[in-house]
Amino acid sequence: MERIIIHSDLNNFYATVEKILNPELEGKPVAVCGSKEERHGIVLAKSEEAKRTGVKTGEAIWQAKRKCPDLICVPPHFDLYIKMSSEVRAVYARYTDLIESYGIDECWLDVSSGTRLFPEYDGEKFAEEDGVKHYSDGFLRHLGDVIRNAVKSELGVTVSCGVSFNKVYAKLGSELKKPDGTSVISAARYKEVIFGLPVSDLLFVGKATEQKLKAMGITTIGRLAAADDNLIIKTFGKVGRNLLRNARGEDDEPVRHMNDKREMKSIGNSCTYAEDVTDLKRIERYLYVLSESVAARLRESGQGLADTVHLWVRDSNLSDFSVQKKVRHTALCGEIARHAFGLFCANIKPPFKVRSLGVTVSGFDNGTSQITLDEACGKYKKLEAVERCVDEIRKKHGYDKLQRGIVAEDPREMSNDIKSTHLIKPAKIDYPDEDGV
Repeated sequence: MERIIIHSDLNNFYATVEKILNPELEGKPVAVCGSKEERHGIVLAKSEEAKRTGVKTGEAIWQAKRKCPDLICVPPHFDLYIKMSSEVRAVYARYTDLIESYGIDECWLDVSSGTRLFPEYDGEKFAEEDGVKHYSDGFLRHLGDVIRNAVKSELGVTVSCGVSFNKVYAKLGSELKKPDGTSVISAARYKEVIFGLPVSDLLFVGKATEQKLKAMGITTIGRLAAADDNLIIKTFGKVGRNLLRNARGEDDEPVRHMNDKREMKSIGNSCTYAEDVTDLKRIERYLYVLSESVAARLRESGQGLADTVHLWVRDSNLSDFSVQKKVRHTALCGEIARHAFGLFCANIKPPFKVRSLGVTVSGFDNGTSQITLDEACGKYKKLEAVERCVDEIRKKHGYDKLQRGIVAEDPREMSNDIKSTHLIKPAKIDYPDEDGV
């Protein structure tokens, strides 16, 4: 029999938790927003009522209120969101120990061997098609409904579930019936359910990949599944094989055990600014602030050094641009920031109006990189020792007690400790091209 994978996605999670904390907010348009004073005045999450008025995650508070004058803005309470997330996972753990997180509000569950733990199903558990026995859609829907109803009745938050035979399709399914619904994408009927959907609905197909596929005449998942292998691989490199496998339902990646530590593939942070950034010097300063966070997190991770720097830019029209480059292995803020700034200067020409910036590193060596010439001379090791010393001083005395000159030029950035104040969530990412552009 095929696997049974459930992807659970908590609906409007931050806003829902806020409504539980304050029942007077029930039925009203609510947005969880960052602080204007700290220049993070954007919508982090919104309620279903706010969503219906056109409010979007990531836009400025003033933009959201222009769409929804009655919008109620509340500050985030990340500690409570984490607590609720843990309680939801405790519910999942009654049905399986194969629980893989995808951010604070999403999980994959493999319940293939634990169906006996679900309440009795009043219907046909199996069906047969073309001589092949498989689980019935009704039974699969029942499993998702049990999960949804348990979370809703016990904790007061709603969840959308996608039930399928692999992780990619299960994730896609959880997007089809929101809020508080279960969608089934079975092995017997997946083509009729998803092949007509936009290719951008597929996990890991971001805007850049979507545009390249669109230029090739590939606009739906079905067209990608039917595409010529050589053409896709020639265009996207080795990751083109993954695109094809995901579209065709051939993803066989297992769901990790709840106690397994997930392998890090990238480390990054981003920030949205209360006003459009038009000055190149400020761009450079902000990239240093972001790189401080990324470098410190990389050193803490134990992943060693990184050999790829990624830059993400969002303009005043909320259009995104991303680019990356291979670099020598590093965990130094200064090197990461210089590479990010170089990518910005090479790709974003004035006049520009930047709304958000993000810096990410990937390609970790896990401590296996060969020693370069300047490392042999001690230069790199000395710089790394200095940055680790700065880490310790900041932990003991505060982030703003020791700062780079370029950052200290703006008093507001002196205390902008992005590493400590920004909650990390996996994003919908693009596969890079083979050459890293």
